[in-house]
Amino acid sequence: MEEDEEGEGRVYLPGLPLAEGEELVREESAYRLFQRAQTGAPCLSFDIVRDNLGEGRTEFPLTLTLCAGTQADTAQANRLLVMKMHNLWGNKPRKETSDGETDSESESESSGEDGEGEGDHKPRLEIAMVPHHGGINRVRVSELRAGYPVAAVWGDTGRVEVWELLQPLRAVADEQGMRHFLQEQQDRLRPLHSFSGHMGEGFALDWSPIAPGRLATGDCKRNIHVWEPVEGGTWNVDQRPYTAHSRSVEDIQWSPNELTVFASCSADASIRVWDTRVGPARGCMLTEAGAHGSDVNVISWNRHEPFICSGGDDGLIRIWDLRHFGDGVPVASFKLHSAPVTTVEWSAAESSVVAAAAADDVLSQWDLSVERDGPGGGGEGDGESGLSHLPPQLLFIHQGQRDIKELHWHPQCPGLILSTALSGFDVFRTLSV
Repeated sequence: MEEDEEGEGRVYLPGLPLAEGEELVREESAYRLFQRAQTGAPCLSFDIVRDNLGEGRTEFPLTLTLCAGTQADTAQANRLLVMKMHNLWGNKPRKETSDGETDSESESESSGEDGEGEGDHKPRLEIAMVPHHGGINRVRVSELRAGYPVAAVWGDTGRVEVWELLQPLRAVADEQGMRHFLQEQQDRLRPLHSFSGHMGEGFALDWSPIAPGRLATGDCKRNIHVWEPVEGGTWNVDQRPYTAHSRSVEDIQWSPNELTVFASCSADASIRVWDTRVGPARGCMLTEAGAHGSDVNVISWNRHEPFICSGGDDGLIRIWDLRHFGDGVPVASFKLHSAPVTTVEWSAAESSVVAAAAADDVLSQWDLSVERDGPGGGGEGDGESGLSHLPPQLLFIHQGQRDIKELHWHPQCPGLILSTALSGFDVFRTLSV
């Protein structure tokens, strides 16, 4: 939202220049919840740690647990972070003031910084820091078995490591656990397993959602390695890489319903689908050779429908139907972002909803089930407001972060998005989802 000449708010569309004296103001009433957090050094990547607080949580206050990795100024200053965000209250409903104007504000802000007022609504953040040599390019969390979470970490030193998270999770649970962690455990933690066979750094990394402990990692030298868990808390990493890509492997996603199938995308502009039963030499089963005009940066595999969403350097968000994969025609193609798309992810709760963000500092939400009403577009007045050219599937535009790197929908809190950027973390749920 920006202010017009008479002080009235008007809708701002990404890419439009701001006049002198204009500034963007977040419309609080468009959010059910909005919070921000800082971790010191920025985090390029994070993942959500599932908890035992229940599924489908919508009641406030919310409690969330994350695992993230820093990109600090020096290799020695980096940390693997386990974070507990709690006492997260929603925004107050929009209300009308005595002079006829409307007002809305965050419950966490209205009670004052000291947490006093109508109860303690001040958000809380606990962080357990594990020393890590080198910057962390990507983090993904999974459970090897019930109650035993681990994090796979791609480092800029060229190593992929797997870390146990039980001890830092106990640290953020209560003060006594944090004291014990700082005094006895923090400097003694070591990875469960480390693999340096990639011979260079990378970013692509994903755990299988249906085969516990199965991992795939891809590097900037176009190689993909598949990890299989073995007894004793370690892994057997196949030294024979999958190599059909001709340039850097940017992202990997395991199939949500096929034990041996995963997809990858690359700077060679392609998306490929693999089957590990065949072996690396002939493992590539399907190829979309020109998925984007240049680098394909990210992909997300829909958990409920046979769709893959992709984002590229061309700023496009594309949806691919696996039943017609390889014919070069996406189900949908959206052009909103003016810079490379850096993250995409399907909603965990709504199979038709996907979110994306790009280097233009814009995060967008989309619903593929929405269709345009008639040939005129979105309704009367759209032409005057500049909204007529927007796709009807566009639900929401979120701004305010600088250089957004990654987003995730919370799997246990419907509609809740967390995103990380150079400027820190945003946690929010909009009225749209």
